[in-house]
Amino acid sequence: MPWLPDAASPGESSLPALPALPAGETARSIELGERTVAYVLRRASRRTIGLTIDHRGLRVGAPRRASLREVESMLLQHGQWISEKLDEWSTRRAPEVLQISDGLQLPVLGRPLRIRLALGANRCLWNLQATEPTLTLCLRAPTEAARMLEKALREKARELFAERLTHYAPLLGVTLPRLSLSSARTRWGSCSLRSGIHLNWRLIHFPPTVIDYVVAHELAHLREMNHSPRFWAILAGLYPDYRAARQELKRLATTCPHW
Repeated sequence: MPWLPDAASPGESSLPALPALPAGETARSIELGERTVAYVLRRASRRTIGLTIDHRGLRVGAPRRASLREVESMLLQHGQWISEKLDEWSTRRAPEVLQISDGLQLPVLGRPLRIRLALGANRCLWNLQATEPTLTLCLRAPTEAARMLEKALREKARELFAERLTHYAPLLGVTLPRLSLSSARTRWGSCSLRSGIHLNWRLIHFPPTVIDYVVAHELAHLREMNHSPRFWAILAGLYPDYRAARQELKRLATTCPHW
């Protein structure tokens, strides 16, 4: 898929000192207009240059073969977007990190879900038909709670996403693509003619209308790998109410649970 700004953003013309970085990552800075922007450059096995902006600042993923000139040309090309998103993040609160405890309530498909903890052999029991829908995590140890909760939600997400892709692909006249789950913090979906569609499992927290918008959006990229007027026309034919769902996704993105 062509490079697109990842769906997040923070800010400051001068960012706080960065902690020690993992191998393969380098702290750099660049002049974008009248501001100096710090960023972390990460070399990886990828085909395109990608920009991510979140509470940590600007992070750039680049193919190992890409020159620094190519990387900084991309940053200069998208300088206005980078500045705007950094400014947005400067006014945001850092996302709250949830503690997984008995009785915790999380949104799933846009509705409250009560999390219950019990002793067991690391199994997950859903009860979505009850007056108060619940997910019971049967744990060998309390330390397994976060991992088992993510496992349960990932499985539910994969099942639902596969069903929605099966619904929309024939409407668009495309072959059902391969589905992979993503855990990216700042991108809800991506599409590649080679590797298929990647959907963020955390979409499971959002209402079905929003999930359908992201599914339809990524499928539309199989017909048009950009965000040209033709792309939006294809999406409108597949999911007419995409504008409202897109705005709702932006609103909900700021409330998405993390643990």
